[in-house]
Amino acid sequence: MATETNPYSALVEDGVIDAALLDAAQRSATARGVDLERVLLQEYGVSRCELLTSLSRHYDCLTVQYDERLPVPSHLFAGLDGKVLRAGGWFPVMQLGETVVIAAADPRSEALREQVRQLVPAADYEFRVALNEDVCWYIQDYLHAKAELLIGIERTGLAYWRNTMALWRTKLACHRTGHARARTAMKLLRWGLAMVALSNALTRMDHNVLAPHHLAVLVAGIVLAGVGLFDYLKVRGSRMDLPCQSVLMDITEKNIRFTERYHLDDAPARAANEPLLARLTAAIPQYCTILRPVPASKERTHLARERNLLAAQRTIAASHRTSYARARTGLSLIRTGVSFIGLGIAMNKLLGGGPYSITDYILAGAGFLMLIDGLLWYLPVHKLKYGMGREIRDP
Repeated sequence: MATETNPYSALVEDGVIDAALLDAAQRSATARGVDLERVLLQEYGVSRCELLTSLSRHYDCLTVQYDERLPVPSHLFAGLDGKVLRAGGWFPVMQLGETVVIAAADPRSEALREQVRQLVPAADYEFRVALNEDVCWYIQDYLHAKAELLIGIERTGLAYWRNTMALWRTKLACHRTGHARARTAMKLLRWGLAMVALSNALTRMDHNVLAPHHLAVLVAGIVLAGVGLFDYLKVRGSRMDLPCQSVLMDITEKNIRFTERYHLDDAPARAANEPLLARLTAAIPQYCTILRPVPASKERTHLARERNLLAAQRTIAASHRTSYARARTGLSLIRTGVSFIGLGIAMNKLLGGGPYSITDYILAGAGFLMLIDGLLWYLPVHKLKYGMGREIRDP
């Protein structure tokens, strides 16, 4: 007799499970205080579709199954209390014209229908049966439960953050490309000045200012130096769209702040005097999971969180690379500047004064300017790397 009033009696009629097993499942669910659907799903291997088919025949209505892709209009669930919905076992899932479709665990319940009419104003209602588990998933997703309970719509937010981080990494890549271009221009400038110095030295040693090969080397050096200087000043003037080093760190920090909600609760504490990037790196633990949750979409959400965490790690690494690219540019300038200061002084001492010794001062002056510019590039990175870290501020 138990199967006649049981909403899952159609399972017996269809031969999915026999009456004795259904009665045993009912007794087990009652004794443990859990839903019968949970026992059938997890312990008796009954599929979700078979359960929904049985419920559809019992309640004589259509069914609705949880689907993360279902675009539930926000005005349907705005202001609803998740606890009330969970206790009532229903959730508004769509609107067809003026009819609101309600996913309900017990569509025949008059108390449920009255509650729907009070909380979701509409011209008409259509009640469709759903598994209680599916109703809970809708409530968790759309009423913003804790992060570990969210399933579908959370991935939209995660995708937004991945795009945000990807955009910032693209900008960082452009910054590094600008630094590479600046270093290439500096090499041209260095070659050009070296050829000018060579021509000057040959001329002063041979005392023949009109020697064709001396003039050719001089002209080639001036052209190379001019091209290199023009290209470098062009890049330097735009600053490669690169903010100052501290701003770069701040932007990187803001781009990965979302991870606090998911992964930073158990992050190891780091000393306040450590560099910001080092503390950000330590704050994101290694995270790798192999999950088999139900529904399968829930596993995709966990994997989406993992992708975001890996993207955050790549963003921090990109910031490191950009800082090192800036430091390399500065060191290249410092190295070139010191070289030409030394070259100018050496030529003046070895070759003596004369009408062409002005070139020695030009080389030394150019080297001094390169040295100053290189220090401007390098020192901000050096300060942040060695003991100039700041506290990570609360958002």
